[in-house]
Amino acid sequence: MRGKQHVPTEASRLRVREMTRGGVTQPVVAAALGIEEKCLRRHYRDELDVGLAEANTAVAGNLFRIATGDGPGAVTAAIFWLKTRGGWREADRAAAPTEGQTITIRWADEGEAA
Repeated sequence: MRGKQHVPTEASRLRVREMTRGGVTQPVVAAALGIEEKCLRRHYRDELDVGLAEANTAVAGNLFRIATGDGPGAVTAAIFWLKTRGGWREADRAAAPTEGQTITIRWADEGEAA
């Protein structure tokens, strides 16, 4: 299906970048411009990529600011950051003894294999 050739303008480029930064999906951006998604990706690849990168950077910066502050939500934000970016994870709860389970501790003498 071929229609009139789309020619991007500075205004349409800015609009795509802003919509992408705001989290608007590609199908909706394409519909807003009155073009097909394939045409959107062909003509606005940089705006789509940059808009998403700017959005992620803004959110990450805000999360970092909250996580390193002392306001409400700081602990939750810090834990989230460390789990997703710092390699932290929940303790293995399966390793904890259950009620009624016997635990044996044996002390090894010097020179004896543990």
